[in-house]
Amino acid sequence: MTAISPWNYPTLLCTPPWKIEGVFPTETVLPLEPEAYAVIQEGKTWRVTIKHSGEVIYEGPGPVVVVGSPAPL
Repeated sequence: MTAISPWNYPTLLCTPPWKIEGVFPTETVLPLEPEAYAVIQEGKTWRVTIKHSGEVIYEGPGPVVVVGSPAPL
């Protein structure tokens, strides 16, 4: 029997901090599992797309990572 957990371990898009936000990376919650996204670096530009649709959800400075949250939100 599988226990139903009330905790949600979301997928996070981690991007560089913006000058007005301080020194910590910016984290944005994404709706799909981490494996559903592709992270591509082309020169100084980083792009994150949804693999099955090709939709670009981030394009800008890096480094950028898509990870599963280590803690519930």
